Amino acid sequence: MANPLHQGLRHLALRVTDLPKSRRFYEQLLGMNVVWEPDPDNVYFSSGSDNLALHQIAPHELPSYRPPGSQLLDHVGVILETPQAVDRMYRTVSPAIEELGGRIVKPPKQHRDGSYSFYFSDPDGNVIQALYEPTISKLEWK
Repeated sequence: MANPLHQGLRHLALRVTDLPKSRRFYEQLLGMNVVWEPDPDNVYFSSGSDNLALHQIAPHELPSYRPPGSQLLDHVGVILETPQAVDRMYRTVSPAIEELGGRIVKPPKQHRDGSYSFYFSDPDGNVIQALYEPTISKLEWK
């Protein structure tokens, strides 16, 4: 069902502690493409129907940067077409995740609502869910 107020939640901005490391992670692991790099402290990616911004925490803020003991944002997700695509992505990215500064948080699992996913984190501990969801995985994206 279309929302008359907006076209969906398709932009996410994350503050990062090491922009080059985070950039490699999102480019190499998730295949995100740079669409704009206005300066050395900011980079914007897209996979076609979304926008991810990474913003370097300023050097003078880094010493006092103390994220909470646990992440307030539970997780973000990337949508996959099928449960088999989730398994394929898990097999493909698992060997590279730690090398790029992330980690596997939870292996693939079938959920009660019919969805299927696994969770991994980026270099700053932001959790990403690779998700097949029966309703939205079937949608056509502009």
